[in-house]
Amino acid sequence: MSPSQPLPPKENALFKKILKCYEHKQYKNGLKFAKQILTNPKHTEHGETLAMKGLTLNCLGRKDEAYDYVRRGLRNDLQSHVCWHVYGLLQRSDHKYDEAIKCYRNALKWDKDNIQILRDLSLLQIQMRDLEGYRDTRYQLFALRPTQRASWIGYSMAYHLLKDYEMAAKILDEFRKTSQSQQQKAMHNQNNAANSGSGGGQRMQSEFYENSELLLYQVMILKEANNYSEALSYLEKNESDICDKLAISEFKSELMVSNGKFKEAKKLIKDQLIGRNPENSNYYYLLERALGLTGDHENERLKLYLDFQRQYPRSQSPFRLPLNFVTNQNLFKEMIDIYFRKSLRKGQPALFKDIKSIYNNELRDKSNNNYITHKLIINNKSLPKKIEIIQDLMLSYVQNLINFDSFDSNESSCGSEAVTCLLWVYYYLAQHYDYLKDYKEALKYANIALEHTPTLIELYVVKAKIHKHAEEIDEAIKCMDEAQSLDTADRFLNSKCAKYLLRGNKVTEAEEMCAKFTREGVPASENLNEMQCMWFQTESALAYKRQEKWGEALKRCIEIDRHFAEINEDQFDFHTYCMRKMTLRSYIELLRLEDVLKSHIFYFKAAKIAIEVYLRLHDKPLGDNEELEDKNISNMSASELKKLRNKQRKAKLKAATAEKEKTENDKQNQQNDKNSENTSELHQEKLDTKKLERPESPLAEAIKFLTPLQMLSKERLETHLLAFEIYYRKNKVMLMLQSLKRAVKMTDSSHPTLQKQLQQFGQLVEANKEQLNESLLQVLDKEMTKLPKVSANTNNSNTSN
Repeated sequence: MSPSQPLPPKENALFKKILKCYEHKQYKNGLKFAKQILTNPKHTEHGETLAMKGLTLNCLGRKDEAYDYVRRGLRNDLQSHVCWHVYGLLQRSDHKYDEAIKCYRNALKWDKDNIQILRDLSLLQIQMRDLEGYRDTRYQLFALRPTQRASWIGYSMAYHLLKDYEMAAKILDEFRKTSQSQQQKAMHNQNNAANSGSGGGQRMQSEFYENSELLLYQVMILKEANNYSEALSYLEKNESDICDKLAISEFKSELMVSNGKFKEAKKLIKDQLIGRNPENSNYYYLLERALGLTGDHENERLKLYLDFQRQYPRSQSPFRLPLNFVTNQNLFKEMIDIYFRKSLRKGQPALFKDIKSIYNNELRDKSNNNYITHKLIINNKSLPKKIEIIQDLMLSYVQNLINFDSFDSNESSCGSEAVTCLLWVYYYLAQHYDYLKDYKEALKYANIALEHTPTLIELYVVKAKIHKHAEEIDEAIKCMDEAQSLDTADRFLNSKCAKYLLRGNKVTEAEEMCAKFTREGVPASENLNEMQCMWFQTESALAYKRQEKWGEALKRCIEIDRHFAEINEDQFDFHTYCMRKMTLRSYIELLRLEDVLKSHIFYFKAAKIAIEVYLRLHDKPLGDNEELEDKNISNMSASELKKLRNKQRKAKLKAATAEKEKTENDKQNQQNDKNSENTSELHQEKLDTKKLERPESPLAEAIKFLTPLQMLSKERLETHLLAFEIYYRKNKVMLMLQSLKRAVKMTDSSHPTLQKQLQQFGQLVEANKEQLNESLLQVLDKEMTKLPKVSANTNNSNTSN
């Protein structure tokens, strides 16, 4: 109870009922009890009751009223930790985490040992990645509740996230010592409960599992601290108390290899890992490390995989992995021949995708890690050796299967293969030539395959893909629509067809196609947004951008940005759940994933589109008078034109006022009807395309999308090229230089966009030398000599333009 506003016993009992109703989500009853207190003339301004009433109203969706009551309660009792705590809960519900943290800290000034406030504060600190603050708060909780397991684990986890692995391991060690007797007692009770068949057996089993996860978590900490020897001995010592046997084998194998115990690791990997799952390629790579095999040990590596081929003849990985490193052409031909025959007999549609990495490695220029131009290869008829072997082998299959119904030209094997083998060879060759950009040959084999089997859906899909790559999007849509019509219940084909329609700028038709699988009664675009279908929104944004519908394109990009914000917010519930359920290793992985969430390709694509649109709107902003374009303004006098513009401006202002009033009314009605938990204002706000395409500061909006890319997508060249474009328009010389230097490190200096930007930068510096200060000029003179020279072709092309 607040010392500044104490309640009499009767009202105090009512206040406790309010708290109980809030905890049990009985909000209407809570409001009744609050009304009984506040109707008393002596307590109409009781701060804590007002605050609790506001918190209850917030849970009923009446946000504006909630804020009014909570702020009023806080003004009446600034020394109440309840009022500050409630205000923090209100801010947290709106995802204003920084403000909520301030409120919690104020609450702790008046009640520094309040467990609930400290817990809530720690949740916000880990959400905001205030790791030092999280560590301090967890220490306070640990000091107040030293007997609780969560106190120890939370305190240890704080040091783990701060990468103080030694301290984290020490805390867990100490916890294990203090709880060892309790664990032995729990095991004894578990055995008794299991024997007696009582319900306590399940609870004890759960405790055994939680203890197992805690042990594996400590092994994880020791491993990340590079204490491989200590981690291995700890794992072996507690192996009997760990129920995840696969995790034991994986940890032990990695730790043995890191510890130099190669002989034991070799046996364990072969027996416990590859023997359990011979398709996991990571196990083979780990075995190579244990055997000390590198790229220079080709023969030894090959012998290893041949042994596994004999041991696991039905597995795919032992046959596939050697194809990546075998350099002898005759041997490669022999091995891939075996692999192809096995796959073609099975009718494996994904065969080309499986082999595609070989194409990528062969076409990569080892000097600069870029890909060799495919057209150059075709024109010179000089395919890399492995790709040439694959092509010759497949063409020989075609002839032999046509003439002998066999992969071989021997008459003795005539008729040994199924008719479908020829079909899958055609299918592979269509993809092969499509990858090499020889679209004429690719279509030839796709059409031959369709003549052979006109009902195979995959053939229509690959034919559509070829037309798409050949920039014949209308033909691609026709093929994809044919594929979709053959199986209307296949969601993959439906999605593929929608994607091709979007590539053809047919957004309405794409939405109608997706509507077959979305919720009835709701527009497909809204339902896809609710489901966070980001591929559709990305393709829609590109389609609208091509049509120069800038507002619609930006709307889709912002929706994708909100999806990532929502995913980040969703982790909040896991901070308590994972600690309670002891899924600590998965929890750490979740936190690390959330830290780099915006490095995902979906966000990168959306940010790139948004930045390009904002750059276009900065260069050519949309004015307020587009309607004048439809009128013959050339025949108007200056006074008539001025009157027309004033009229349009007044009409626009009137429409904006009416729209604002309508929006406020709709929002109020929505809040009154809402009886469930709140959602963020960010997600409630509707996006107006007209406002989006007329931003006050397009470059400032572009930087909002650029910042996450610079932090998390530094390895992408486009990040730095886009950064230069923004800083060039903002006239930020040093930031332009920084972007160019990063781009130069990542690509060949002949890159056309980079060449253009280098020229623009040189011209800008030359034109503004007089305005730049002396120290800046010295830095530029030094750094610009390190940049590559602009080629003569760039100068000529720009001059001609």
